[in-house]
Amino acid sequence: VQLAESGGGLVQAGGSLTLSCAASGRTFSSYARGWFRQAPGEERVFVAAINWSGLSTYYADSVKGRFSISRDNAKNVVYLQMNSLKPEDTAVYYCAAGIVDITTVRPSEYAYWGQGTQVTVSS
Repeated sequence: VQLAESGGGLVQAGGSLTLSCAASGRTFSSYARGWFRQAPGEERVFVAAINWSGLSTYYADSVKGRFSISRDNAKNVVYLQMNSLKPEDTAVYYCAAGIVDITTVRPSEYAYWGQGTQVTVSS
């Protein structure tokens, strides 16, 4: 079972990036999917989550209105569209999967994790 993030990189403030998280080894169509991020020296924090059907989403206040999470169950992929990026969005972004309520913000509640992708926003 593997989750693999892609799409990270260096972008100027105000720019956009789209992260993808592809799953292999099993289907996660019945799982909630989440994105978390971790800046250097800080704890991993919740960014966004989407329920199994894609009809319900939940966001951290810090990204609400700027980020959008979506999923394609046929492809076993979840996306994070990030707009109006700020330097404080700089972090390693991780995708996760779990049988959780999407309002769950604790990383420990998610069972499966990717290796992360670096997002750097320059000012």
